[in-house]
Amino acid sequence: MWLASPALPVGGFSYSEGLEAAVEAGLVTNDTTAAAWLTDQLHLALVRSELAVAGKAFAAWRRRDLAAVAALNTWVAVTRETHEMRLQTEQMGRSLAVWLTQQAADDQVAALTALPPAPTWPIAFALAAERTGAPARDALLSFAFGWAENMVQAALKAVPLGQSAGQRVLSALLAAIPPAVDAALALPTSERQAFTPMLAILSAQHEVQYSRLFRS
Repeated sequence: MWLASPALPVGGFSYSEGLEAAVEAGLVTNDTTAAAWLTDQLHLALVRSELAVAGKAFAAWRRRDLAAVAALNTWVAVTRETHEMRLQTEQMGRSLAVWLTQQAADDQVAALTALPPAPTWPIAFALAAERTGAPARDALLSFAFGWAENMVQAALKAVPLGQSAGQRVLSALLAAIPPAVDAALALPTSERQAFTPMLAILSAQHEVQYSRLFRS
């Protein structure tokens, strides 16, 4: 639950992951379209990429397979579709590594910090979650819920939405998260992918958007 909190000092609240550009383009205009947009992002992006990687990394950290951890971290870094998406995963990964160092540094935290070019967010989160002793499914539920809360907060500011509308968006995401996590855990490595062209185009546009509230 702590790892899912927006108060975790990793800066997740400062990113919109293309949502702000989708609002600017008129694709997200209210709570209904925001819920549809974010549910699609959950299924098409997170399930096949971040959640799937976090599940594999969780298992790799648990068996202390640092070669597998490094390979997964490299996959995340090279498959980010825009510059700002890569900066986000690296900044959040580094911040969580610093937080873990402050909690209880050991050889695994040192290995995380040393990952080139930087520890990425799903890999860092997987280590933090594995250290709690929680099951893998609970860890991914926490990952997905933290993402959902951050994105709903982004929607509240960017669309903008009222608090009640935001809760309706969060309710839709909460219904979608458990099956999404199950799909990510069952996804074969050969089917893992990061391919969301529309989101990538919006993210690239957001990098040069004239006025914006969020870093990505």
